[in-house]
Amino acid sequence: MSVPAVDLHCHLDLYPDPVDAARRCGASGAYVLSVTTTPKAWRGTAALAKGHDRIRTALGLHPQIAHERIGELPLFDALLPQTRYVGEIGLDGSPECKPHWREQTRVLDHVLTSSAKAGGRILSIHSRRAATEVLDMLARHPDAGVPVLHWFSGTKAELRRAADMGCWFSVGPAMMMGKRGLDLLAAMPRYRVLTETDGPFAAVDGRPLFPGEVSPACDAMAACWGVTADDVLAEILVTFRRLSESEVGGPSATSPDPTAHRHEGLS
Repeated sequence: MSVPAVDLHCHLDLYPDPVDAARRCGASGAYVLSVTTTPKAWRGTAALAKGHDRIRTALGLHPQIAHERIGELPLFDALLPQTRYVGEIGLDGSPECKPHWREQTRVLDHVLTSSAKAGGRILSIHSRRAATEVLDMLARHPDAGVPVLHWFSGTKAELRRAADMGCWFSVGPAMMMGKRGLDLLAAMPRYRVLTETDGPFAAVDGRPLFPGEVSPACDAMAACWGVTADDVLAEILVTFRRLSESEVGGPSATSPDPTAHRHEGLS
């Protein structure tokens, strides 16, 4: 039996045909964490996963639109008990987003506070040009859950700090296309690295990545780690299993069995 792929950060609802994207997830057998950008998108996005046991939907409020959607925080709190996963959340320090820094930090502080009160969540976190500030915020909310830094692009020093804090990392094919991304991968704690696509935003050769399309990242990881791509897939699945077994709040989890055909993993 082939080893299924793991895609820990994908915007399922933002593909041109989300229903078809969900169908392709089901056909591929990949485990997919479908992140959302606003609380209002959560119910509709979660509905896409109906009938697909390996898709789970994270509840998010993206930093790039935090200033527009800050009014949805009460809805975030109302929906939080329905999921073990929160994302996409975080901070963005790029020039176009920095004018709304105050709203970004208010939103992230609220989300982490709510997650901690709810028993913690598995968190998929955006930190572009804001790694230190994100880590500072996580340090102030140690009970918020298990942080997974998506497409990390900070410095080596920030990466070491993140690793020392217990952060996990999700990396995708687009990140692996440049030397900087490969250098960061080499410095990450291997036992806390997972694959992602960030589709449909991330693309390879001008084509958006489909959910679960992580094989180019696995090839790069294999070269970095000195193993085969099949070895990477198997190792990522073990790592994913450990993440899925994290003690956080939300709906109860069933421990994944990588060799079984029954419901597995993203519980």
